[in-house]
Amino acid sequence: MKLILTQEVSNLGSPGDVVEVKDGYGRNYLVPRGLGIRWTRGAEKQIESIKRARSVREVRDVSHAEDIKGRLEGLTVNVSAQAGETGRLFGAVTVSDIVDAVKAAGGPEIDKRRIVVDNPIKTLGAHQVTVKVHDEVSATVDLNVVRA
Repeated sequence: MKLILTQEVSNLGSPGDVVEVKDGYGRNYLVPRGLGIRWTRGAEKQIESIKRARSVREVRDVSHAEDIKGRLEGLTVNVSAQAGETGRLFGAVTVSDIVDAVKAAGGPEIDKRRIVVDNPIKTLGAHQVTVKVHDEVSATVDLNVVRA
């Protein structure tokens, strides 16, 4: 099945890319979630508008990405969450919580799909998360989870 991606999909492509995927993956996962649309000659005309919208949101070049990386790594980001007596959280710190905390700490606006959390954050204390600023540049953000 040929699809045009409308959003970034890990290990598959970025918005505006035409990809070939298995029928079930496209029909049952990508299309219903709005991550892609079926490829047709008419839909191919939409590729330029999708790529134009992506270029507006995207980091301009590697030097701009390095600047954002420096700003992110210089931040001390505090996330408050409810926790029990032993320090375990009642849930986990979500990617949206991290985006809000970075913005509150005075950092740049980042897309939540660019944040990579290896293991779910379920305890109080210091943690590290990775932000893919650009395809070639990743920043490590120090995250401090405190009791709410």
